[in-house]
Amino acid sequence: MDVLLWLIPSALALGLLGLIAFLWALKSGQFDDLDGAASRILFDDDDEPPVNEAPPPAAEKPPPS
Repeated sequence: MDVLLWLIPSALALGLLGLIAFLWALKSGQFDDLDGAASRILFDDDDEPPVNEAPPPAAEKPPPS
């Protein structure tokens, strides 16, 4: 029975902590755009990576001795 004196307040404290975290996330806008990420995956990126026109200079080799 003594363990209930620790478990009940700790369970209430953890529940209150979770509620505070949820309310903070709600207030900071974490749940504003629920469909944005779901539809963003459907669009292709048309940007192609830049292509080098000239090849990089070759490493110079020391002359044979």
